[in-house]
Amino acid sequence: MLRSLSIATSRMKINCFHQRFFDSFPALQRIQVPAPRETHIWYVMPNEVKNEILLNQYLEILSPSEKETVFQMRDEKLKKRALIARVLVRTTISRYQINSEVSPRSLKFRKNIHGKPEVDWQHSGYHQPLPLHFNISHTSSLIACGVTTYSPIGIDVEEKHRAIKHNILSFARRYLSKHEIQFLSSISDPKAQQQEFIKLWTLKEAYVKALGRGFSGAPFKTFTIRIRDATQPNLGVFSSEASEVEVDPFDDPTLTSNWKFILLELIGSHYAAICTRRDFAAEGKLDPPIKLTVWKTIPFVEDTCVSGTDAIMSISGLP
Repeated sequence: MLRSLSIATSRMKINCFHQRFFDSFPALQRIQVPAPRETHIWYVMPNEVKNEILLNQYLEILSPSEKETVFQMRDEKLKKRALIARVLVRTTISRYQINSEVSPRSLKFRKNIHGKPEVDWQHSGYHQPLPLHFNISHTSSLIACGVTTYSPIGIDVEEKHRAIKHNILSFARRYLSKHEIQFLSSISDPKAQQQEFIKLWTLKEAYVKALGRGFSGAPFKTFTIRIRDATQPNLGVFSSEASEVEVDPFDDPTLTSNWKFILLELIGSHYAAICTRRDFAAEGKLDPPIKLTVWKTIPFVEDTCVSGTDAIMSISGLP
């Protein structure tokens, strides 16, 4: 797929489809922007997007620089995933637009100093920017985009049975904090240890992405993810939905603990971690749990809300 296209020939082919694409495909489902304590997740399975005409039409949504990035990739699977990821971001954000004349194709993006992308509302046709935040994560088999209002968001997805070439504890000693290493060392079963390592890694990725700094801007050794279990306080593993995740930063004053987490099992094969800023209500009380809504999508083809189904299994952070 996309194998026979060069940048020049793709433009000629796509121009032939352009008018038919936007005329024949249904409009994107419009969604009310998330409430301040609400998070939306949209995900797509790349292997389910098989139509070559659809993939070629997706290219028309991308900016020239995004197209160039896609075509520079030699591996066809990577090329396809990169294309779908960019289309997922553009179509997801456009669903929340009040001004329906602004299409996914006209959205503009910029990056912060650490490289985290954000919408450039000023150059996207909006005079009053929406308080919308997004973040994207992908594996070879799943791409997810998280959306919030007013709070930054970080999302990470990992395959539950991803291959880890190195010994878990050796790898952990290179990247994780002392507390996390001790936690993993206390787990004698190798399979259980690997699962807890992947969960920890997913949570830490979500945290640094919510900060907008990424791995290089907030090395994993500089903070600890702690698991508090209301039913088994001394165990320290994700054993029930009563588990709560906390972040414990060390001496870096730019790392804070004012964040809350959701950890999910997604479609039985992936872990998904979502990190958003914690709000404090009146009299110092913590705000209520996050409300989460999840959709499975193939942009312009189908949208299915999977909240409340077996596709979403809460591990921590949801009521």
